[in-house]
Amino acid sequence: MGGTVYADEYSDASKKWLGEEFTQSSISKEEQMKELAWFTEASKPFRGMTINVVSETIATHEYESKVLAKAFEEITGIKVNHDLIQEGDVVEKLQTQMQSGRSIYDAYINDSDLIGTHFRYGKVVPISDMIENEAKDLTLPSLDLQDFIGLEFTTGPDGKIYQLPDQQFANLYWFRADWFARDDLKKQFQNIYGYELGVPKNWSAYEDIAEFFSKHVKEIDGQPVYGHMDYGKKDPSLGWRFTDAWFSMAGAGDKNLPNGFPVDEWGIRVEGCQPVGSSVERGGATNGPAAVYATTKYVDWLRQYAPPEAQGMTFSEAGPVPAQGGIAQQIFWYTAFTSSMTKEGLPVVNEDGTPKWRMAPSPKGPYWEEGMKLGYQDAGAWTFLNSTPEKNRLAAWLYAQFTVSKTVSLKKTLVGLTPIRESDINSQAMTDAAPKLGGLVEFYRSPARKQWTPTGTNVPDYPKLAQLWWQYIAEAASGESTPQEALDGLAKAQDKVLKRLERSKVQGECGPKLNPKRDAEYWLSKEGSPKAKLANEKPQGETVPYEQLLKSWQVSKLD
Repeated sequence: MGGTVYADEYSDASKKWLGEEFTQSSISKEEQMKELAWFTEASKPFRGMTINVVSETIATHEYESKVLAKAFEEITGIKVNHDLIQEGDVVEKLQTQMQSGRSIYDAYINDSDLIGTHFRYGKVVPISDMIENEAKDLTLPSLDLQDFIGLEFTTGPDGKIYQLPDQQFANLYWFRADWFARDDLKKQFQNIYGYELGVPKNWSAYEDIAEFFSKHVKEIDGQPVYGHMDYGKKDPSLGWRFTDAWFSMAGAGDKNLPNGFPVDEWGIRVEGCQPVGSSVERGGATNGPAAVYATTKYVDWLRQYAPPEAQGMTFSEAGPVPAQGGIAQQIFWYTAFTSSMTKEGLPVVNEDGTPKWRMAPSPKGPYWEEGMKLGYQDAGAWTFLNSTPEKNRLAAWLYAQFTVSKTVSLKKTLVGLTPIRESDINSQAMTDAAPKLGGLVEFYRSPARKQWTPTGTNVPDYPKLAQLWWQYIAEAASGESTPQEALDGLAKAQDKVLKRLERSKVQGECGPKLNPKRDAEYWLSKEGSPKAKLANEKPQGETVPYEQLLKSWQVSKLD
């Protein structure tokens, strides 16, 4: 009798959650019920356990922590403490567990930016190995890995899948479509710059539009307006501002997707799978002309066209500013802010709930060439360490699958707007939501999204290398160093870390092996990256009407 009562209890919980919460899904109610029944059955050996998992604090993970963890417990009998902390702290905890072998969390939602770290150190249990071995009978039959749009980002050069995608968002161009459509502003821009005000296709146009709103328009409806938004405080988030593909937007790396090869968007060159240097003298591009150009533009635009207080802001402080109504455009805006940018009553939202703003592909810098990545996607993914006791890891694997299962993923996507599944992106619910999301759905349905990718496998130790960036970029942001001096320091510091890793031999055959130093001209005169300085870094500005951009997306098909 006891078993029947429990079975009814879990079945009743599943029905309750389907009826009250998971009302939108890309699969049928019957299929949802079947998935939840599978979770109830598979969890039997772990019932009564408590597991601890961690992620950064964004809307998607807040939903998991507050709603999905509770649903999972009621459906399976496994209690989940889903902690929310800052992204830098997630990396620090993960790094501590990797180095000490002491289990801190049973699973981490950790950016796929660490894929180069994970596949080299051997501290992570690849999920493809788990599925074939200890989790063979604990893997959801309808998990459907091929439905995940970020799976290539979590796959190592060895073909193994190291992490399970959980959320994804891109950095795109953001602009006030209502202002760009005003006849008086369009006429004024045409008179000054000689071409149409529209979505900028290149950095020259972005710069002209930034100058136009900051120096010529200055005020709209009695409020000061600015043509650019950014942040410049010495803080770890300043490093992500750059490693999240600022150089690739300018065109500093090589062609090849998902990341430039042999030189990636961090400026690190690999030969085979071995990192061989990041300074130009070793064949890298971290301090090359394209990177210096990109850093110079970052500094100039921040000083000349952004609100004065932006200089002292961090990522999280700067993020909400465009929603306050005084920013005309932002070259580098994370779609993770979409949900907070669509709230009723905001100055950037119409009375009918439609946005006054739109998002579009970011403009390209003068060094950019067809076949290169154009921007960054954050792909947060479930990561399991071999230092975690197996039973805890397997229980956490069940929770991880629950948070991305087709039963819950569409609802989670509509809440956090960080889509991970093709089936969710193409659902009727997303079509219905699209008019209020400013281009998010159109972007994710377009072939353009293929050019937005996370940090790739050229970066052999993300935690060690990422912390160098904000310290050196801050010197350029504050005026303490020139962009060239700051990047020379950064490239040298990165090479030093690569050298230490080479000496330690801890990363095996794909660990770094530095090239000998050569005269910079040797590398700059070759094809590809690092690229020699262009004679003209400001070609004619080019724009495109937003409607035309949407049409080009609609006629194209994804591979």
